[in-house]
Amino acid sequence: MSKRVILTTKAPKPIGPYSQAVEAGGILFCSGQIPLDPVSGEMVAGDALVQTRQVLLNLGEVLKAAGCGWPDVLKATVYVTDLADFPKVNAVFGEFFPTHPPARAVVQVSALPKGAQVEIDCWAMKGKASAGRSPSRDRAKKSSRKSK
Repeated sequence: MSKRVILTTKAPKPIGPYSQAVEAGGILFCSGQIPLDPVSGEMVAGDALVQTRQVLLNLGEVLKAAGCGWPDVLKATVYVTDLADFPKVNAVFGEFFPTHPPARAVVQVSALPKGAQVEIDCWAMKGKASAGRSPSRDRAKKSSRKSK
């Protein structure tokens, strides 16, 4: 199985030795995004509501660069520095996942990079795989084509 590194200029550059995302075996593993402006690289000013929105916009650009979208997200982990911000984070999260949201965990941490209040990472499945394809079904289709 090979891996493909995903990098887009429409999301903040990694601030350390990691990739924005890596795809392997039809699964996309997105690194945590914090509320950095992708152009300036600076933190977006504002409360958890504003920061969550920027984090999800950044994550959306990474998903898009990999050929995925919000419906392909299987699991998300949300890191917050204050669980009292959970209602704000939840409200914005619901805007991006109005139906069929992914599995999710929300964890309070003592600190996040650059003083962020919110960080989110996720796993997604490439669109074709999430549409119900399976390796055994694909092999069966190829075999039936060869016999015709």
